[in-house]
Parts: sequence; C-alpha cells; structure tokens
Amino acid sequence: MPETEFLLEMKKITKRFSSNTVLDEVDFSVRQGEVHALIGENGAGKSTLMKILCGVYHADDGSVLIQGEKQKIKNPAESIALGISIINQEMSPMRDLTVAENIFMGRLPMKNGFIDKKTMNKMAQLLLDEIGSKIDPSQYMNSLKISDMQMVEICKAISFDAKIIIMDEPTSALSEKEVEALFQIINNLKSKGKSIIYISHKLDEIFAICDSATILRDGKLIDRSDIKDLTKDQMISSMVGRKIEDIFPPRHPKFGDIMLSIRDYQTSPGGPKISFDLRKGEVLGLTGLMGAGRTELAETIFGMRKRYGGVLKIEDKEVTVNNPLQAMKSGIAFCTDDRKLTGLVGTMSIKENITLPTIQDFFKGGMLSYKKEIDATNRMMEMLRIKATSYMTNVMELSGGNQQKVVLAKWLYREPKILILDEPTRGIDVGAKVEIYNVINELTDKGYSILFISSEMQEIIGVCDRVLIFHEGDVNGELNRAEFNQEYIMRCASGL
Repeated sequence: MPETEFLLEMKKITKRFSSNTVLDEVDFSVRQGEVHALIGENGAGKSTLMKILCGVYHADDGSVLIQGEKQKIKNPAESIALGISIINQEMSPMRDLTVAENIFMGRLPMKNGFIDKKTMNKMAQLLLDEIGSKIDPSQYMNSLKISDMQMVEICKAISFDAKIIIMDEPTSALSEKEVEALFQIINNLKSKGKSIIYISHKLDEIFAICDSATILRDGKLIDRSDIKDLTKDQMISSMVGRKIEDIFPPRHPKFGDIMLSIRDYQTSPGGPKISFDLRKGEVLGLTGLMGAGRTELAETIFGMRKRYGGVLKIEDKEVTVNNPLQAMKSGIAFCTDDRKLTGLVGTMSIKENITLPTIQDFFKGGMLSYKKEIDATNRMMEMLRIKATSYMTNVMELSGGNQQKVVLAKWLYREPKILILDEPTRGIDVGAKVEIYNVINELTDKGYSILFISSEMQEIIGVCDRVLIFHEGDVNGELNRAEFNQEYIMRCASGL
C-alpha cells in the first residue's frame, strides 16, 4: 500500500452540468483521525464534491485515492464498501421501525427465515454504547427527538465500519447541550482513528471541533489550512470574497410611532408576564439560549399557541389574536424557524408557494387568474432577487437562501405591518445571509416593523436596533444598539 499522510485524497476534481462547471480542478484531502471542515457558500460545490465521493455523481476529470490507492467509485454501494458513510442534513428515518431496524436496514440478521431481533438489538446496543448513547435499541424512531435520531444515524455510519464519516450540518436542529454531546462523540470517533468531514455554516463550531479546513468558492479551491492558522475574519473573507465588516449592511433607521404593543403576555399558565413595544421601522431582536421562550412568544403573538393572559395592541388598538388567521387579518406575518417543515410546501413550485396564503386574491368570478398570479410571483421574485430558472421551479430545487426568500415573499405579498422572523438565516451561507440582511433594511426603510429571533450573537448585534434577552421564558435584559455588549447579552441569556 503506498505511503501517504492522507487517508483520503481527491485530486483535480472537475464536474460539469451541461456548460456549467460546478467544480474546477478541486483538490481535497483528509488525514486519518482528524476532523476536517468543508466550508463555503451554498453553490460553492461542497455537496457536489461529497456526492462524487459517495458515488452519487461521477467526476468528469480527476481522481479519488483512499490510503494512496486510486479508486473508481461507481455507485453508493462501492463508496460504503470503501468505508465512506454520510449523515445527511435532511434525515429520512423509517419512523415506524425500531432504532435497531433503522441501523441495520437492508442487512437485518436472520435466523430460520425470520429477523433475529435478539441478535439485532444486541448489535445495536454495542454501537449505541460505543457513542455513549442511552437510547433503547427496541424503541421506535417516531418516539425519538431529532438529536436522538441523529445519534442513530451516527450508529448506522459506524455499523458499516466507516473510516470516513461525512456530517452535513449536523447541529442544525440541536440544542447547546446536544451539540456538546455530539462533539464528545466526534472526539471519541477521532480517537479511534475515524476521519470526520464536517460541513457547517456555523464558524464557532468549526473552530471548536475541527483540526483543519478546506474552503471552496464558486467551485474552486480557495484555501486548505489547519484551523490554528485561520481566523474567523480570514475564513469569511475566503468564503465570500468580502471582509467581515461588509457582512452586516449599515442601518440608518427612522422610527415612527409604536406599531405593536404587548402587555403582560403569558405563554404558559402562571408563567412570566412579558411586556414590550415595537416601533414602525424598527428591528427588535429576541435572543437567548435554546428553549429560552423566544419562539413560544412569537407563536403566541401569531395565534399558533394559546395565550394565558395579556393584551396585544396594533397602532394603539387592542386586537384579539387566537389563531393565525386573526393574526394575518391584523397585519402580522410569521416566518417560522423551519422553512422546509412549516415554511414551504416542498411539492409545489415557487409560484404556488408565494401565492398560497393569498390564493383567494387571484380568483375572479370563481376562476383563478393565472396571469395575475404569475405577475404577482414575478414581482416578488424581482423584489427579493430570488434566483431560479422559472417561477415554476420546484421550491426544493432552490438553494437554502432562495428558499428562505420564497418564505419571505409569500408573507410580504400580503403587505403586513409586523413581520416576525424566527431564525431567518439558519442553514444558509454567508452570501445569502447578506442578501437577507439587505432585504430587512429595505423593509424597515418602507416602514415595516420586525421582530427578529436569532441564536447567533453577531447577527443580533449586526442586524437589530434593540434586543430583548430571554432566560427561562422571561425577559432578563434589554439593550439599545448603542449599548450592545456581547458579554452582557450572554450573562443575561445564562440567567446571571
């Protein structure tokens, strides 16, 4: 076997789709027992590179070497046989089957023509013990939290005796404690000589868990460095071709009268009473640790949750909001924190998603006016700079950033007075984030009032005019933009 310092080498990988070159002579290498970050904006070529490694796509040029030996990976089965396994961001577990059945799906142990459940559960238990999980292998998947489902996916990867494990946005749905648990598992895998390819937009995590990083931009290799030789500013600049100070566009807000007034709002029986005002043209941030109560408050304001007390006023007029329809009629719009689960209909086109909440507006004499619907869609796509070949493109074919813009478009068409944005940049790349930030500035310039929920400290500081800091369901601090202080925000969020 040839000697090499790398377990995996991908050399001069080129991939074209028609006349579009999505990977241009990209080099990618990973050492044994290291956690290697693969980063770049959506569309940079990360997914295509990994699909070539997993046998889903075939490179037009270039070569793949495992432990110095050149490999032809024709399909996913050959990739798995070489010790390569991927944990996708979009998990698709068999929810009506057990944990053990999910781990060994397609290769269930048999005895006398029947599934040997005893052996299967024992094998699954060994894998769960290896990563320190307390999950019962006989438990059904539909009873698990997202974080536990991810642990099952890791067990499945290990069960193939994977040498290289690809983790695609592994913490997108995890709490802080669950992220810490995942990092312990990654360090345990690393200590056993496993190599982890870690794909994430969360730079703090990359600096916390990764040993080295490859940065792609527009299908080209921009940098490969050890993490200790990189700063966050350098990383962002390499990813997007701009400096970190250019990420958050400057804000010059002109506040009007109070648009939304919340007094003694309770999201749970006997819970804390929350009061605040939101002015016309203002971005008011709601931040705190996972589970601090920000989303619960937003859902209560929008009528998705029961309100247990308090008064809501819009433009100094008391309004009753017991369901989303009443909220929409009152001029409130809500972009939820999970665009794929609750923000979009994945089987529909861009046009159908944008016009769905206001479909009654496009009927005339009992007939749907397709021209009016198409004109409205084109106007919203132009306004939000949604990149797609056509308004009939399926929304799931879009990048994360463009999907998020479609979610925005369907609400902005209603011309709401108050827009609630819950984690609007989750899972999208830095370039797409900048576009969303620019849209926010344009909206507040037009007089929109925005409640902006985010767990990212820099985002709160860069986007908002004022911030409410939540801890255990209550507001534990409030700062104006001139007073923003990262340490103080974290202390309030931690209950100090």
